[in-house]
Amino acid sequence: MPQSVAPALARRIALAAQGFGRAPGEAPGIRQLDALVNRLGLLQIDSVNVFERSHYLPAFSRLGVYDKKQLDRLTTGREARFTEYWAHEASFLPLESWPLFRWRMQAYRDLSARTPEAWSAANRPMLVWLLAELAENGPMRASAIEHDANKRSGPWWGWSDVKTGLETLFRWGDVVSAGRERFERIYGLPEQVFPDALLGREVSRHDAHRELVSRSARAHGIGTARDFADYFRLKTPPTLAAIRELEDAGELIPVEVPGWTRAGKPIAAWLHRDARLPRSMDAAAVLSPFDPVVWKRPRALRLFDFHYRIEIYTPEPKRIFGYYSLPVLLGDTIVGRVDLKNDRQAGVLRVQAAWAEEGAPADTAARLAGVLRDAGRWQGLGEIEVVRRGTLAPGLAAELR
Repeated sequence: MPQSVAPALARRIALAAQGFGRAPGEAPGIRQLDALVNRLGLLQIDSVNVFERSHYLPAFSRLGVYDKKQLDRLTTGREARFTEYWAHEASFLPLESWPLFRWRMQAYRDLSARTPEAWSAANRPMLVWLLAELAENGPMRASAIEHDANKRSGPWWGWSDVKTGLETLFRWGDVVSAGRERFERIYGLPEQVFPDALLGREVSRHDAHRELVSRSARAHGIGTARDFADYFRLKTPPTLAAIRELEDAGELIPVEVPGWTRAGKPIAAWLHRDARLPRSMDAAAVLSPFDPVVWKRPRALRLFDFHYRIEIYTPEPKRIFGYYSLPVLLGDTIVGRVDLKNDRQAGVLRVQAAWAEEGAPADTAARLAGVLRDAGRWQGLGEIEVVRRGTLAPGLAAELR
């Protein structure tokens, strides 16, 4: 009979596994950032830059004010310890994780090969030319290659073809990320970017799935098969097979969490053997919409009774909470949402709206004000201005006055 884990403890386990609840220490630097990304397994990348690009936010949520240039050092250049691939979505991940996705690269290649109407089938010369261009010139941005394409090969090879070709080769693993410049990815051949030891590492599909599920379970602390599968976008059957092996090995422990149900029936869940079981959790943070704590909406609802939808994809008349509303985490509970905009030109952090969840504690505005002051300092902004929209806005404006 699986042991029972109380819902409140499950929340604390999940947050602790994600790096929350650590005692404040020295100012976060390379070592702390590297440890955090290895704990999480990945940082999701997104181009929206209304407040801050999403991959910078998880570290701020967990570690507080840090120098973004330190994280950039880990993602680009000769000393980079992270690379990019389609892990959850487009993500930064530890360099040594790249071989774990060779099976996915091959799956993309096989899908293109058996799909006659695939872009790659009709544009094979373009792919050959792109590989030759990188071999001759070394790592390049798509915009630089597009310039060469128009100069050397005629205007019929433009940005869309160059970008599509590079992204196809990137999915196949024939080109890799060599960092970013002004957020534009630099593409290179694997041998130009990765060490020989990494290039020579072969991992079977079976072993890769088992390792990815292990890492997912560790990053969750506690979760269901669907939770574990979603982290690295795995299919259910190989995830369940990996869970059975990890359970047999003692790494995963079957548990039940009261209230975790689907269609009225309890959902099977597992606890990672190394998960911390905190007696309390005193987090205070705003979360990226692409933070692992909330990116799987059914899990956020199950853990926090928090129904979340990012509204950047919602037409303005239908938006409820704001264009870029970030969940507010206090203690072990999501207590509100705050729509932030970084007005870099004016040097102002603009709070476009602030909403409290039902049952939010009385000190929500005061504690959120402290988080926003840190956010403004982190972004180098001199002022915070609150638009009085939302149930939390008046109290927040008063605290920040």
